[in-house]
Amino acid sequence: MIVALLAITVAASAQTSSINAYSPYSMYGPGELLTPGSVQMRSMGGVGIGKRAVGQINPLNPAATSIVPRKSFLFDVSLDGTHFRNNQPKYDASGAQTSTAKTVYNTGNIHNIAIAFPLAKGLGASLSIAPYSSVGYKVRTTEESEDVWANIGRVMSGFEGDGDISEVKLSLGWAIWQRFSIGVAAKYYWGYIERNYKTSVTDQITGGGTFSPTTGTDKFVVNNFKFQAGLQWSIIQNEYRILTLGATYDLGGSLNPKVETFVKTGSDLVALNKIPVRNNINVVELRVPHQVGVGLYFRDRAVGFGLDYAYAAWGKNNPAYNENSSAKSVAVTYTDTHTLKLGFEITPRPTDVRNYLNRISYRLGARVGNYYQKFGNAPINQLAVTAGFGLPVKIWGASSVNIGFEYGRLSSPHSITIGAQKVGLVTQNYYKISIGFSLYSGDTSDYWFVRQKFD
Repeated sequence: MIVALLAITVAASAQTSSINAYSPYSMYGPGELLTPGSVQMRSMGGVGIGKRAVGQINPLNPAATSIVPRKSFLFDVSLDGTHFRNNQPKYDASGAQTSTAKTVYNTGNIHNIAIAFPLAKGLGASLSIAPYSSVGYKVRTTEESEDVWANIGRVMSGFEGDGDISEVKLSLGWAIWQRFSIGVAAKYYWGYIERNYKTSVTDQITGGGTFSPTTGTDKFVVNNFKFQAGLQWSIIQNEYRILTLGATYDLGGSLNPKVETFVKTGSDLVALNKIPVRNNINVVELRVPHQVGVGLYFRDRAVGFGLDYAYAAWGKNNPAYNENSSAKSVAVTYTDTHTLKLGFEITPRPTDVRNYLNRISYRLGARVGNYYQKFGNAPINQLAVTAGFGLPVKIWGASSVNIGFEYGRLSSPHSITIGAQKVGLVTQNYYKISIGFSLYSGDTSDYWFVRQKFD
């Protein structure tokens, strides 16, 4: 049997759901990883490790919560809608491309909810919930062996999966002195992933070999804690500008999911409460990586720009996963990732009371890196370009409505060979629109933390 991901046959169709991903690459491990951060950050390529802003929640670096002013409260919520377009080249026995398989999918869901509030002078806290990864795929493949066709018939295999893992994060940030802050965060991962497979004969040969249809389900339930530490140092800080260097470290490791496996062959149903083994197939471990990130962010009264770099040690102590032990197997392995993010923002005149367009924040960004898995030793490249703008709710206020746009692409410059067959890897293009509401209460017109007095 050829791995379903690489022998995918998809029909040109359009569907819509609340699943955050639609990609055969989400078949393995925790699925596709979602870009963290508010709409403001994601409109700037996802930068934010070094960002310090009084009226914005920063979920990327816990040290940033130390800037939350006293007698204030911040709330942020955002929603995403994504249009996916997947395609895969098909080759004949000679290696010539014969066609391209295509599929279209639309998704929509809440991306994050976050609050931030002060605990004391120079000490702040934030609480957020956001999706960490998402699984969504539906592929099928046909057995190509001539012996199977001659003795049994046309054997079809179908693979489906959906679910997600969410991250609940509690952050504390403390300004040790005016220009230096540290922070820690507890991250609770929880979620549910279900992966189904089914093998059946569509054109049974009378009097041929025997074959029992097989249906199976793997259910993964995740409940696990991890931790993060961060710091921020404002190299330049005055009333006109601020330049901040930030760094984070994420403690990774296995998510140790509870696994339930059900396999039905013919009329027999077997429950296996352990990591399943099917035809020598071993499931890729669900885990999060040890990760180090550094970022630099500059801001004056009108312009802001940032640069982030993140290294994630996905490949450490992770064996290869093989679809099966035959000559047609393909290795799927975790691999270390390197991600670079760049973002720019300009607000022409933040205090212009006459022209509203001058108070709008305009944002651009980009993100490049590699996917955290390899297929047949072929790397998958990731690229995204972003844009957006922030609409201030009122003059002199930090509350805003933010809209972001993102175009992204997952692709590989390589094809791979399984047995003697050339197989093309899937190219995924997506178009995302995000809308976020960032609410800030902290000026003299709000009374969230002021004790009332009566005459």
